[in-house]
Amino acid sequence: MSINSQAHIVLDVQDDTSLTILDPRDGSEVGTLPCAVREQVSLAVSLARSVQPEWAATRPADRGAALRRAASALRDGAQELAELNTRETGKPLADALGGIEAGISTLEQYAELGPVHRGLSLRGAVTATDYTVAEPRGVAALLTPWNDPVAVAAGLIGAALVTGNTVLHKPSERCPHVGELLGRLLQPAFPDGVLTTLTGGAEVGQMITMEADVDVFAHVGSSATGSRIARAAVLTGAHVIRENGGNDPLIVDADVDPVWAAGQAALGAFANAGQICTSVERIYVHRAIAEPFLAALTLEARQRNGSGTFPPLVDRRMRESVDAQVGEAVSLGAECLEGGVVPAGAGSHYPATVLAGCTETMTIMAEETFGPVAPVTVVDSFDEGLRLAAAGPYGLAASVLTGSIAHAQRAIAGLSVGTVKVNAVFGGAPGGSAQPRGISGAGFGYGPELLDEFALVKVVHISAPPQDGA
Repeated sequence: MSINSQAHIVLDVQDDTSLTILDPRDGSEVGTLPCAVREQVSLAVSLARSVQPEWAATRPADRGAALRRAASALRDGAQELAELNTRETGKPLADALGGIEAGISTLEQYAELGPVHRGLSLRGAVTATDYTVAEPRGVAALLTPWNDPVAVAAGLIGAALVTGNTVLHKPSERCPHVGELLGRLLQPAFPDGVLTTLTGGAEVGQMITMEADVDVFAHVGSSATGSRIARAAVLTGAHVIRENGGNDPLIVDADVDPVWAAGQAALGAFANAGQICTSVERIYVHRAIAEPFLAALTLEARQRNGSGTFPPLVDRRMRESVDAQVGEAVSLGAECLEGGVVPAGAGSHYPATVLAGCTETMTIMAEETFGPVAPVTVVDSFDEGLRLAAAGPYGLAASVLTGSIAHAQRAIAGLSVGTVKVNAVFGGAPGGSAQPRGISGAGFGYGPELLDEFALVKVVHISAPPQDGA
């Protein structure tokens, strides 16, 4: 049992500790990868710990240069990585390439931000100096998702490494081949042991969280998994950064164009087959425009379903979960205006689905639904929509479509979420960041603020020695 020169775990395990991935488009086999075992996880942590002081002592400008080399390698391997992403997760090739380009840009961004990540000077006595220094936390374990596997991983890897931490990266068990190839592309840009890829399922993630020598965990994924990581970190003292599940509401006010609003709702609910952390999960539309809105939203879904290009869900397990929520909603009185039926044939396809007459007692409104479903509740006022949108334990993001600045301001103040989007369900300035709330997570997961999450602040006070005879 060892670690090779490219810092990938060398595995010698049996078939019952491996991951076999099927293409969600047609059910064909993508391949099989072995899972790490406990001794290999511990070995990887020990190596990361042993090389971390030297990496931390490397000039920030040199760490930034290494990130630029990694970004260049990622660009060179983009086509192969995108095709593999499409085969493992069903993500359309153009979208997969877009995610890789975002990952490249993020690595380049942190290559520039890292060397200028600075402390503060504090004013004290004339003969004294006070300032702060940012130091790396140590060993960072990054557990990343399958729905945007390159962009998310590149952001966390870039921020962790440029601040002087060493990294253990465990990609999602739903796209282990993408994670393994990403590691092979990026690792040569760094010294041995600075970046290590560990493949495996939930049990490998659990092993990592039990390692006392891990100083920070960054997790993007489900709220249930994030909660388990946070509880485990209490025992080890590790810092935790989490962007977890969302149940993001969309409020549609009475004064907007219902056809435009339906287009926004469809984009938010159906993009990437609804498999985005900040997808539109529940819709509250004002009764004054509900009829034309629902008609336009149904048409949007029907056009996607008839296009022949609508992407599948990541696997059949996910499809079963989504279909169960849709079935429960219909059994409780929701009306299915489009979709809602598991198609025949191979793969894990599920249609864009529109449900009307939804209520808060339905799981599809109360919990995250990681699939292409647009559940709609008709409300009699903006205040009613805002009250319902603000309810629940999630706090990732929310969207509001309104022509009223007063309503927009009230929504911004009244929605306890990390991000409020007004008149656009997606978008935002480059380098933006947010702090999820509730069971949706904690800590900044993107932007310049992520550098602070991966660093500890040391305060320095220097005074002049006493003068002779003083």
